[in-house]
Amino acid sequence: MASSLVQFRVDDTEKIKAMQVCEKLGLNLQSYLRICMSRLIQEKGVPFSMKLEEKYEENPGVRALRRASRIAEEYGITDMSLDEINAEIAEARK
Repeated sequence: MASSLVQFRVDDTEKIKAMQVCEKLGLNLQSYLRICMSRLIQEKGVPFSMKLEEKYEENPGVRALRRASRIAEEYGITDMSLDEINAEIAEARK
């Protein structure tokens, strides 16, 4: 699948704050934006909310995302496309 570059401008302070929230959720900003685009298409709208709670560390969803991010970094697969991920899963199921 061909890939396209999507660019937009945002205030530096907003970008930094967004990156900090993503980091606390165990994501990087690029991954978060890819998730948003995929879900927007799948749901044909904005379907989800991810908010930090007072005790976000105890949130099992956040822990799972952080663990998945660490594993992806460990194996050097943080930039895989959805098609590449699905191909890996299909291969593992054979």
